[in-house]
Amino acid sequence: MIFDNLTSVQKKDFPAWVKRFPGRAAGAHGATVVFPHAGGSATGYRKLATALAAGGGDTFIVQYPQRAERLTEPAANTVQDLARSLFVAGPWRQVAPLRLFGHSMGAVVAFEFAKIAESRGAAVQKLWASAAPAPSAVEAKPDLPTSHDDLLLDMTEFGGTEVELLDDPEFAELLVTAMRADYAAINRYTCGADVQIAADISALG
Repeated sequence: MIFDNLTSVQKKDFPAWVKRFPGRAAGAHGATVVFPHAGGSATGYRKLATALAAGGGDTFIVQYPQRAERLTEPAANTVQDLARSLFVAGPWRQVAPLRLFGHSMGAVVAFEFAKIAESRGAAVQKLWASAAPAPSAVEAKPDLPTSHDDLLLDMTEFGGTEVELLDDPEFAELLVTAMRADYAAINRYTCGADVQIAADISALG
């Protein structure tokens, strides 16, 4: 797998759960960081990261706790805690300027990551927010489900997960555990309408 080929590079700077795809474009500067959706894992964004790296600088996918190699790590209590833990995990200033891409909940995590990065001297050029509300609008939305059955129903309705796989109790529990952690964090999220970042933001519907 492509991840395996990058192990020696990652161990020098970033933890193994920060997946790095070396940039292919000559003269490219900075790096792109990809933030998965709620319940998502880094594996689901390999094709995107490969394409981004082929046309630009290094691309990284961050892995949230409660899944894959971070399965036994405790979930972050809030989105802010999650973003902070992702930033302090690696030397992001060394690969800046940063371009951030977040899908759904990942866009909110990326926004909080950008706030931290800018406050700590890691330049952020751009934030692409995909399929997500403005951070200040999150709190007003209905709470996301966190019970086992409701989470399974949510995954079924959203699609993207084979129904046959959800019939496997062990596999379903892994998915539910990750999604519950992320949903609980986003349910606690608040952000004032006056909170801004310096980087440009592009919203993708």
